[in-house]
Amino acid sequence: MRETLGAKSFKIVTIVLLTLFTVVPLYVMVTTAMKPLGDVQNNFTWIPTNITFQPFIDMWSTVPLAKYFVNSLVVCTVATVFSLIIATFAAYGVSRWNFRGKSTFTTAVLSTQMFPGVLFLLPLFLIFTNLGNALGIQLVGSWLGLIITYLTFTLPFSIWMLSGYFETIPRELDEAAMVDGSGPMGALFRVILPSARPGLVAVGIYSFMTAWGEVLFASVMTNGDGQLLANGLQQYSTQTNVYWNQIMAASLVVSIPVVVAFLIVQRQFVAGLTAGAVK
Repeated sequence: MRETLGAKSFKIVTIVLLTLFTVVPLYVMVTTAMKPLGDVQNNFTWIPTNITFQPFIDMWSTVPLAKYFVNSLVVCTVATVFSLIIATFAAYGVSRWNFRGKSTFTTAVLSTQMFPGVLFLLPLFLIFTNLGNALGIQLVGSWLGLIITYLTFTLPFSIWMLSGYFETIPRELDEAAMVDGSGPMGALFRVILPSARPGLVAVGIYSFMTAWGEVLFASVMTNGDGQLLANGLQQYSTQTNVYWNQIMAASLVVSIPVVVAFLIVQRQFVAGLTAGAVK
């Protein structure tokens, strides 16, 4: 069926608008990061007159950004690894065995994504405080509490996405592995996981991006030397000044890990999303 001129024009206009919606903020970030602070605080100009890369140098000394960068990298990596491990076992059980309450469990897991994260801030804070008082484990103001918090966000969707991907893998592969002498865990590690690599990549990228871009809980659950990038970017705003050019420069730098990771595994990421979305 031939596409009409109106439909083609609508697609072109939509693509142009979406491109502008993405490119214009990025352009403003880049140009602001290359302006002196005085130019940024004056009237906005689309084309910078005085280009400088000094904000990219000063941002490391104004705020201990390198320390916060390493802290975020450690916390997000650990949260991603645990999310992958737990979601893999849970999704394998959901996709391969029928048990009472299976549909209720999957519905409850997915329904948690309907609620905003701020709704869980006070309950989690109270739970961590009470656990700390009862067990002597410091959860508030520690990386452990923040990692557990990130798992509450990433696990539900990770389980749902991986279980959908595991459903696309024929059960005959499990049966063939068991005929060769492997148990359920052997079939999982030797057959299912190698076949589910795109799904695992998609879940890993999703978990890492969710933790990397989180601000609210990182600001509440950490303090002192354990703070993350979310806290570091806020420190460019002081009582006397706001270093907008350094904020934009730092924002560009901290985006590099996620962008690089996505570019490296983009094919597997898209394959994992599309395969896991259809059962």
